[in-house]
Amino acid sequence: MKIMIIGAGGQLGSELVNILQDDVLIPLTHIDIEMTNQEQVNDILSSNMPDVVINTTAYHRVDDCEDNVEKSFSVNAYAVRTLAKICSELDTTLVHFSTDYVFGGEKGIPYTEEDMPNPLSVYAVSKLAGEYFVRNICNRHFVIRTCGLYGAKGISGKGENFVELMLKLSKQKKPIRIVADQIVTPTYARELAFKVSQLIRTREYGLYHMTNEGSCSWYEFARTVFDLTGIKANLSPTTAAEYGAKARRPAYSVLENRNLTRLGLDDMRPWKDALKDYLSEKGYL
Repeated sequence: MKIMIIGAGGQLGSELVNILQDDVLIPLTHIDIEMTNQEQVNDILSSNMPDVVINTTAYHRVDDCEDNVEKSFSVNAYAVRTLAKICSELDTTLVHFSTDYVFGGEKGIPYTEEDMPNPLSVYAVSKLAGEYFVRNICNRHFVIRTCGLYGAKGISGKGENFVELMLKLSKQKKPIRIVADQIVTPTYARELAFKVSQLIRTREYGLYHMTNEGSCSWYEFARTVFDLTGIKANLSPTTAAEYGAKARRPAYSVLENRNLTRLGLDDMRPWKDALKDYLSEKGYL
């Protein structure tokens, strides 16, 4: 297949580039394409005519989104609408990524694709709007919600991923306070990319949850990073209220990969096993 990866320099995009080496790839970074430039996006897609477009771009500085509503919707919703319209006109499959933050956290057990969203922040609302544009404009689509993503490349615009940030802070020998009342599923970008590679060949279009298995708090995630690496960090739990982040986040946003299970593709590993592989591959173990 001819596959265009938008955001190829990011933590997920770079893993997709590695995983999809047997396909004809068109990797694009922010230098190559400006997602909010409708004319440019149309010209690039029309001239390349890819079979599949994978969009990994987003404005995902969650707290900053609260003060930058227009930018949040410009990137996460309106640009996605444009992309969906162009893909529909070209009969191109569109793969778009969304977030566990579209849920409000009230459920207390893993959310399935059938559960009703209840976004709590500007970021979450803008991502959900992007989802709906894709799902209602482009018939050949895969909308993928994931959670707690970390990858070797780091997050564009945010610097280190959570794992790297914890390791960096531990070297500074300062107290590290991490929220213990928000439950998520850490997901390794490499495993997500591999599963995306499998899914796009099925033609089973629709909405998918795609995370590693299990769940933990952000504090437990950090604790496990230090336990596995043998680092004695000055780590302590705090609450979301005490931490005082500007944007509201769901207290529980674990996802169930129900639609992957229906396809017989839900073999993503427990999050601790995936984390151990990441740490090993990065040379920390």
